[in-house]
Amino acid sequence: MINCRAMSFREVDMFVRDALRVNRKTMRLVCGVILLLWTGAVLTSGLAAQTSKKAISRVGPRRPKLVVMLVVDQMRGDYVDKFQGQWTGGLKRLVEEGAWFSDAAYPYAATETCVGHSTISTGALPATHGMVANAWWDRGTQKMVTCTSDPEAKDIGYAGASVKGGDTAWRMEVPAFAEELKFQSGGGTRVVTVSLKARAAITMAGHKADAVTWFDPGAGAWETSSAYPTAAFVEAYAKEHPAKEDYGKTWKLTLPESSYFYAEKATGAVPPKGWELGFPHSLRGKSAGAEPDGAFYEQWQTSPFADTALTKLAETAIDALKLGKGTGTDYLGVSYSSPDYVGHAFGPRSWEIQDVLLRLDQDLGELFAELDRKVGRGNYVVALSADHGVVPAPEDMERTGADAGILHLPEIQERIEKALEPLNFPKPAVARITGSDIYLAPRLYERLKSEAAAMKDVIEAIKSTPGVEGVYRAEQIADRPSTKSPLREAMAASYFAGRSGDLFIVPKPYWLMDSTPIGQARRYGTGHGTPWNYDQHVPVLLMGFGIRPGKYFDASTPADIAPTLAALCGITLATRDGHVLGEALASTSATQPARRPLAANGGSVQP
Repeated sequence: MINCRAMSFREVDMFVRDALRVNRKTMRLVCGVILLLWTGAVLTSGLAAQTSKKAISRVGPRRPKLVVMLVVDQMRGDYVDKFQGQWTGGLKRLVEEGAWFSDAAYPYAATETCVGHSTISTGALPATHGMVANAWWDRGTQKMVTCTSDPEAKDIGYAGASVKGGDTAWRMEVPAFAEELKFQSGGGTRVVTVSLKARAAITMAGHKADAVTWFDPGAGAWETSSAYPTAAFVEAYAKEHPAKEDYGKTWKLTLPESSYFYAEKATGAVPPKGWELGFPHSLRGKSAGAEPDGAFYEQWQTSPFADTALTKLAETAIDALKLGKGTGTDYLGVSYSSPDYVGHAFGPRSWEIQDVLLRLDQDLGELFAELDRKVGRGNYVVALSADHGVVPAPEDMERTGADAGILHLPEIQERIEKALEPLNFPKPAVARITGSDIYLAPRLYERLKSEAAAMKDVIEAIKSTPGVEGVYRAEQIADRPSTKSPLREAMAASYFAGRSGDLFIVPKPYWLMDSTPIGQARRYGTGHGTPWNYDQHVPVLLMGFGIRPGKYFDASTPADIAPTLAALCGITLATRDGHVLGEALASTSATQPARRPLAANGGSVQP
């Protein structure tokens, strides 16, 4: 039997020549058979190639259907160690089913909300992304500007609310992870963020997004910016569930009183107007009238009811936009702001902070259950962290015998002015002190640099202020110099030329920097914004798609979150200061075997 499919062209030619010796009818028959078999071989080969191409086009690297970024405003890293035994919902699930980096900390000094959210979002430090504080002194206008204020934008209120100002991410110098995900995915990605704070929702989303929403307590309404589309689902939610529907509710303890760790009335606490120290806390404003007043919205933000509203809004977005069901990887960012308001008012050693986290645990349990139903367990990845920690209330620390107190920033300004008075410098010498940054009057710092004696007098005046650990000059920390000083490294990682100050204060540990005018009582319990570990140490938890559960003790920072999510999603960040947390990824390189982590209960995790 002749196998024409296996014959070469030369063999076919010889066969045809031999066939010419037979009669014409036989020749036609033989040639027809050859042509038929040869055509079949070609068609079969082509069909196989097309089938192979189709198979290749359908099979590609598997990616998560949804990235969920959660930020808990002012959540110290040790809260997980202290309170996890009481959690039963989403926080418990993150610890038990996720990768917990228990030693994560920010490597910089500017531990504030805008800075932390920008770092988590971009994978860069403030020296790179440029968001150096919640607000800073603008040398051009000689005014304070917030990190998201944009004179070219206009904020838009939902449900007919009238709001003021304009906010965008235009001051953020690098793209957010969410932006890169949307751009590099070819348009199939939807980006949605929600928070009580503009500086949280905006920095999590970046310069462009599909829905960016935050709350305006002055108007008592949800809002967005002209830089982003208005979202129909937010409009509907704002009309159906305004914040004022929680008016008259009472924040009560979730657990029996014996379950709470600290004194019922937190030492050094300064509660919102209309509230007393100790539970329960009624949400009826200052006057307890028939309608909400401004104090009500402050109370609402300082309660777990606001976190629940954010959770419901996030769930509405999942349903309305069918997040996790599109052609690309979608992104949902939620920043829970209430723990920050609670922490500022009552401090980290309070029943209030313990209880607001218990309620958040319940909210996250509900959110994850909704994601399991709508997106599918294992189809989404969750990252949870915090933007900063918090210092204990100074009055609370003083009771332990520690060196603690209030570092009065107005006193520093007075001492600087007095030091320069005999040297014929213009007055006022100080344009502004905000946080640790001292901004001097225009051209004054350049003159100080040329007059060593005057510079020395100014620095000594600052150092003589009670509560000051040290002082840095801008040129000492510019360009992130290599140094063995952790404090100097932290200050340098926070420095961005043109936005940061001229001189920088480092407070002593457990000393609260306070800008309240001398002689007036401060309006909050405690704060943050220093290079000390209680402000830098925050949780980093990853769970879901592509994550190896366990407890990890390797050094890490929240700047590592965006590079890790980028690795899971197959995208490249424009720039980054963080690194991929490869030890927590389920798929690891053969040349760098993953170290086996510890389970949250201390045992080893089996692969």
